[in-house]
Formats: sequence, C-alpha cells, structure tokens
Amino acid sequence: MSACEPPSPLSQSPGRPRSTEGDPVFAEPWHAQAFALTVHLHDRGLFDWSEWAASLSLEVHKPGRALDGSDYFDAWVAALTALLVGKGVAEPEQVLALQKRWQRAAEATPHGSPIELANAPLVV
Repeated sequence: MSACEPPSPLSQSPGRPRSTEGDPVFAEPWHAQAFALTVHLHDRGLFDWSEWAASLSLEVHKPGRALDGSDYFDAWVAALTALLVGKGVAEPEQVLALQKRWQRAAEATPHGSPIELANAPLVV
C-alpha cells in the first residue's frame, strides 16, 4: 500500500499484530511462509488469482471457522492444500504425512530453535 492509499479497514482490526511503527504484520513466521509459497506457486503458473480467491473464500466461509478470523491462516493453508490436490500436484495422503512430519519436527525442536523438517524423528 502506498502512502496515498487509505488503510484497509481490515488493517485496523483490533488485536491484529503490528510492527513498532504500527503497521500490520504476520502473527507467526509460518503465516508469512504460507503467503510467500502461495505467491510463488501463482507466479509459477500453478493457478490464477481467481482460482485462489475461490478456494480461499470456500475455506474461510466453512462452518466452524472462527468468527474473529483467528484461524485465517489455517483456512489459507487448507485452501492451498485443496488447490494442490485439485491440480494433481499432491495427494491428500502426502499432505497429511508431511503435516505430521512437521508436527514431529516441532515437538522435537528445543524452544527457541528453528523448526527444521530434518529434525523430525522417523516413524517406525
């Protein structure tokens, strides 16, 4: 957004994380990573913005979503997963296995250290 554009009403939402300058920021590093991955896949031609908007809208408006938007990036990841599966890039089982592997990596990582997939204990 340029200095000439008025701020979006969404950027003024209470409880939204802000930088020291008061600008809205991502609440978690993985939110920024999910955003960047989505932009990258669009730039590579995997989907167009209308497909993305439809997928994200479907997820955001599913019953059971948080009314305050606190699960927005959970919906974001679900929308991206749906596109990957729908485009034949990944199978649902692959996505679930990768999610579980990241969870194991997170659980095996000491507090304050970066979570790396290589840290995931193998499942026997």
